[in-house]
Amino acid sequence: MQNALGPSAESERIESLDVLRGFALLGILAVNVLMFGLLSGAYFNPGQDLTGEFSASLIAWASVELWAEGAMRCLFSILFGAGVVLFTAPGREDVFKLHYKRNFWLLIFGLLNAYVLVWKGDILVPYAIAGALLYWVRNWSPQALTAAALLIMIALTGYMGVGKSFVAEGRIAAAEVAARGETDELPQETLDAAEVWKNFSQDTRRSESDIAAELQQRNSSYASAVSWNAKKTYETHTGNLWSFLLWDALAMMLLGMALYKWSVLQARLSSTHYKRMALAGILVGLAINGYEVLQSYKSGFDFLAVFSPFWPTYQFGRLALAIGYIGLFCYLLKQGYFKRSLAILASVGRMALTNYLLQSLICLFVFTGAGLGLAGELNRAQLYLVVFGIWIFQLWFSRWWMQRYLFGPMEWVWRGLTYGKLSALVRQ
Repeated sequence: MQNALGPSAESERIESLDVLRGFALLGILAVNVLMFGLLSGAYFNPGQDLTGEFSASLIAWASVELWAEGAMRCLFSILFGAGVVLFTAPGREDVFKLHYKRNFWLLIFGLLNAYVLVWKGDILVPYAIAGALLYWVRNWSPQALTAAALLIMIALTGYMGVGKSFVAEGRIAAAEVAARGETDELPQETLDAAEVWKNFSQDTRRSESDIAAELQQRNSSYASAVSWNAKKTYETHTGNLWSFLLWDALAMMLLGMALYKWSVLQARLSSTHYKRMALAGILVGLAINGYEVLQSYKSGFDFLAVFSPFWPTYQFGRLALAIGYIGLFCYLLKQGYFKRSLAILASVGRMALTNYLLQSLICLFVFTGAGLGLAGELNRAQLYLVVFGIWIFQLWFSRWWMQRYLFGPMEWVWRGLTYGKLSALVRQ
């Protein structure tokens, strides 16, 4: 039962949600570190730094594409949607006011993460906007929520497919412009198409001087890193946020609301059910992702082939894998396997906001001029030494903190801002 007078008590937490959130939080760093540590554009176009030659970086790229890219963000969004249902459940007073205060402060945290902690890939801003929309569908049936999620996924897949065709035409037009020269008379349609390609691929066609200028800005000082990042973040917040990120998150949040209402995420179904979910989801997800990885590799890392959202199978491959992960961890919890390890993972999940912002803070000092200035200095494989170090620290720190305190530090602040009063923090 929800506490009608205020925040939920600690005893009301659902272990499976914390475990899954902790897993997704750690897993998402394996994807985000590529934007933190590589040159701009290399995350979407691995052809910038990879060739067909066998290497540790090639293995790192394929592994992340198979197991994490898209799937961790998907799982995180599913859990956010479940959290909305949990937070707005009947019985809580002033639920409308509290929900929007909660999302307002999440938006503020996201803007600070994006512009102050220099993380242009922040997801809190789109989550806060999507969360504001979710309030109005919180009472929908799980069937209606699932149907809406699927419709958005299909629409988004179609939209990206049309976008790919425009970009492909633009690349052909750009080649024609380059071959004939800008002084020649060319149809306006050709020039417009070429401009589409120029805008879309501007971070993937880099001269040595462009690369040097980027690294100088990112690595020389905190102020210069903020300036470089602010421009990139503003472009995202005025473009990709509205055309892709918001809808990408919203679809999975709707599905998360449905899964929570079906009691899937709470580990209340049978162990057999979760075992089948795990096997089917992981196998289907790996099959789809493996096909995309193979085709990308065979294309010689052609940009149109390696840009994941352009694949018509993208949304469904990452969703299948996320469903597989849900089945796996719920099965382990039902069977009582790895209790200590899952308890540590749950501690990470209980501090998800703190740990997410902490990842940005650590990477700020590792990869920008605010600290070591290692942006562009490490290859893909070397970046995962940083990831493993952060994972070990966050697993230890989260367990240490939650043994002494009732909430993560940022969760405590967020809760206080939402309810207008600070709860007790220190365990008695």
